[in-house]
Amino acid sequence: MPVAVVTDSTAYLDASVVAALGVTVVPLQVVIDGREYADTADPAVVGVAEALREHASVTTSQPAPQHFAAAYAEAAAGGADGVVSVHLSGSLSGTVEAARLAAKESPIPVEVVDSGSVGMGLGFPVLSAAEAARLGSPLTDVASTAKASAAATRSIFYVDTLEYLRRGGRIGAAAGLLGSALAIKPLLDLADGTITVLEKVRTANRAIARLVDLAVEAARAGEVRVAVQHLGAAERAGALVDALASRLPRASRPLLVEVGAVIGAHVGLGLLAVTIAPAHPQAG
Repeated sequence: MPVAVVTDSTAYLDASVVAALGVTVVPLQVVIDGREYADTADPAVVGVAEALREHASVTTSQPAPQHFAAAYAEAAAGGADGVVSVHLSGSLSGTVEAARLAAKESPIPVEVVDSGSVGMGLGFPVLSAAEAARLGSPLTDVASTAKASAAATRSIFYVDTLEYLRRGGRIGAAAGLLGSALAIKPLLDLADGTITVLEKVRTANRAIARLVDLAVEAARAGEVRVAVQHLGAAERAGALVDALASRLPRASRPLLVEVGAVIGAHVGLGLLAVTIAPAHPQAG
């Protein structure tokens, strides 16, 4: 392909999909009690869930610019004329800035795209960019497709506790809920890297039901892609997939994704998230 696509591990795309589309993934790192793991490792192997339960020290770190530089150089060596590098929100991590630093030294042009999101809010724009690249689209069009997908993608999520978001300093406008967090179950929205409160409900079951309603509203009966993401909540996530599949007949069956250690460290166990993206984003 004339245009290579690079992303980071917080897209949590299936390895087979990444391989089929030729996407290069640069991993973030999670550090648990002083031991460092790549975010591409199975979260069960890394043990992030157990670490969170046991209140172990869990921190995360972004890739160094040289890791992106190596990916861009490899793309050039493989015959690419340019790279579109799509990453998690710059408001949540310095990853996109590391990519921009590396892009300045790249032997071929690099367009760095800030998705404004994470998880499949990043993953769907990456998939759209890779599909455009496979069709032979030029660099500017592949980047525009990624940006259009990111702008039209919506992520709504539920967490059992706001404590992990608070610890990581990423709680945003939801900070006002901390005093009453035990009494309510907030539904949160992630847009342009900012976490905002959509609704406050009293039970986890009600929160999950509203996740379905809000996802259906966001889809607007259009042709969309859908993903359900979770951490340590496989049963609830599976039920959410089934509910969305029955309510969104024009969408392909929702993807089911367990997030990795880096996101897990910042949201905690019990995360449930729904991401809605256009099936065919239009490049600007």
